[in-house]
Amino acid sequence: MSVANDPSPETGTKNIAAGVDAENIASNQRVISGALGVALSILCAAYTLFHVWSMNFYPLEPWIYRISHVGGGLALGFLLYSAHLLTDDAPAYNERKLPAWIALALGSAGILYGLLCMFTLWISTGGQSGMGAPQPPAFVLTFGIPLLAGTTVTVLTAWLFPAKRRGRLDPADVLLALSALAVAMYFIYYAPMLRLRAGTGMALPSDMYASMVGVLLILELTRRLAGLALVIIAAVFVAYAFIGPWLPGILQHRGYSMQRFFSYIYTDNGILGPTTAISSTYIILFITFAAFLQASRVGEYFVNFAFAAAGHTRGGPAKVAVFGSGLMGMINGTSAGNVVSTGSLTIPLMKRVGYKPQTSAAVEAAASSGGQILPPIMGAGAFIMAEITGIRYTEIVVAAIIPALLYFLSVYFMVDKEALRNNMKGLPRSELPKFRVLAKQVYLFAPIVILIVALFMGYSVIRAGTLAMAAAAMVSWLTPFRMGPRAIFYAFELAARMSLQLVAVCAAAGIIVGVIALTGVGTRFSSMLLAIAAQNQLLALFFAMCVAIILGMGMPTTAAYAVAASVIAPGLIRMGIDPLTAHFFIFYFAVMSAITPPVALAAFAGAGIAQSDPMKTSVESFKIGLAAFVVPFMFFYNSALLMQGTPLEIIHVVLTAALGIFLLASAVQAWFFGSIGVILRLILLVAALFMIQGGWISDIIGLGAAALVLGIKKMILTTDRVARGLD
Repeated sequence: MSVANDPSPETGTKNIAAGVDAENIASNQRVISGALGVALSILCAAYTLFHVWSMNFYPLEPWIYRISHVGGGLALGFLLYSAHLLTDDAPAYNERKLPAWIALALGSAGILYGLLCMFTLWISTGGQSGMGAPQPPAFVLTFGIPLLAGTTVTVLTAWLFPAKRRGRLDPADVLLALSALAVAMYFIYYAPMLRLRAGTGMALPSDMYASMVGVLLILELTRRLAGLALVIIAAVFVAYAFIGPWLPGILQHRGYSMQRFFSYIYTDNGILGPTTAISSTYIILFITFAAFLQASRVGEYFVNFAFAAAGHTRGGPAKVAVFGSGLMGMINGTSAGNVVSTGSLTIPLMKRVGYKPQTSAAVEAAASSGGQILPPIMGAGAFIMAEITGIRYTEIVVAAIIPALLYFLSVYFMVDKEALRNNMKGLPRSELPKFRVLAKQVYLFAPIVILIVALFMGYSVIRAGTLAMAAAAMVSWLTPFRMGPRAIFYAFELAARMSLQLVAVCAAAGIIVGVIALTGVGTRFSSMLLAIAAQNQLLALFFAMCVAIILGMGMPTTAAYAVAASVIAPGLIRMGIDPLTAHFFIFYFAVMSAITPPVALAAFAGAGIAQSDPMKTSVESFKIGLAAFVVPFMFFYNSALLMQGTPLEIIHVVLTAALGIFLLASAVQAWFFGSIGVILRLILLVAALFMIQGGWISDIIGLGAAALVLGIKKMILTTDRVARGLD
């Protein structure tokens, strides 16, 4: 790609980040043109606007709001994303084989019958709620069987006989969207009664069938948007609800009937529970905020600013990735998604200045994943934690500041020492934006500043996010890319497309959370954890780390943390670990699963751009992000890292932890004021680990070990070589 892009029409400075805000088209995403494309755009914008309007002006009853959120997301997801990879020159529908059309006819019969039943129900009752109805009409009691059969056949048809043309809708997916609409209409109508009868002996067969269809649609859309990992885990949990009576030990439970289980799972104990509560409020709100930044091209300014500030330094593009990708990842909400957007710019530039392809991809993956732990947004993680723990959002954000600082400091040290070791240079200043010009546009950071100030002034998260969104549109008028009605419409449309993956993932995670709540396996697992650890908190945390990483492999951060917190956190808290520390610990490792081999989604996304070996890239990203595997143990040993302590304690632990991070990076990269061998690296590693605890004695030992290595270096190296290592 060209480094020196066209200058900005207003400032004349280089716009090196041109295109970083462009929408990324997934391999199975449709791009529809013409009147049908306009209709889909309107549906997407309406979906986002529904959420923004409901959150700010016309709050709906929570169940109805969440059902609409999930149902609308499912319908849009099937219309926009295919079951298979798409191309621009695939055969048209009329070239499909006869069995495909027969299957479509069978599927449409069942789905259209179910949808017709729902329209009849709503029209015949004037849309009044089902509360107090003596008995549903006969056609409602039987509508679920044809709907389930038709949906199942249609899902199989989409798998076996896909329409692979990118610019056309697949009739099978249109039918699945209608099926999602039918399910949403049923649950919205009967929501008042479902609160009373769902999960009990009073549940109706129609409740069960509607829920089964909903679960099937959620798992299929999750497969299309997030891969098989979460689908398999959710399917295992669903199976566990029925085979529990035949399992040994703590896994055994009495078992549940199909009617009780499926009617229970589509309530606020499962799919409509905490994960969907978060995705339907905070997540979609901040994705909309990110879409406004993207539509106004303020995101380009963030990256240009980073290049102007650090692009000329040694290994400059890598340092830009650390800060720019971290900032964008904080807002974006998905590690892999952020790698694809910003990595398309930073990875080629890192390769250009001398970084290996796998190192370039690994740096981008580590930085983008770190954005998930960067306050104040934390990729929506802060809001999920607040919802689960009941701890105030502002307290969580404040606690996250020092750990995030240490993580990004570590990644910075890693890339800087890599550049030192390989004598890398930065990009020529002539190819970079001019810092003095961009500094005059620092007001473009206003949306982020307004968000932070509003939150700490006591505004609700929803109100603060909405104000930040409006600020993004307003500051765009100070740039050449002013947001008028068309750009605002595009931002709402883009927000819907960006949010669909998280809508599906959070709903699928809700299935898992529902099974855990129904069977009580989380409590039993926590008891087992306590028994194995024998009240040893460090051992229990090690088990918690392993479980969080394993659950997070292949799953987005939000789902990984929600599931891991349900299973592990109660046991850690019962062992006496502070709730905030326990949840932060789990959250960090759920985030870092994105760069942990063998399944590291963020690293794999970067490897695709860098054209490097995925496994080597994941190992490299694990090495670069190693601090994130140490920092949680640091704040376990010393809560001052979470801003819990006196100012003197906080200052002391920050300084010693920062030094420990520096020593850790030096040991990993084999560079401590010059190249060092294996023995000195081991001594530095020990010194770094002693700095973890934050006590005076351990600090003295760590400092002594570091001084020993430095002394050895000064005796072995000549003055000239040491001086060159310090430049």
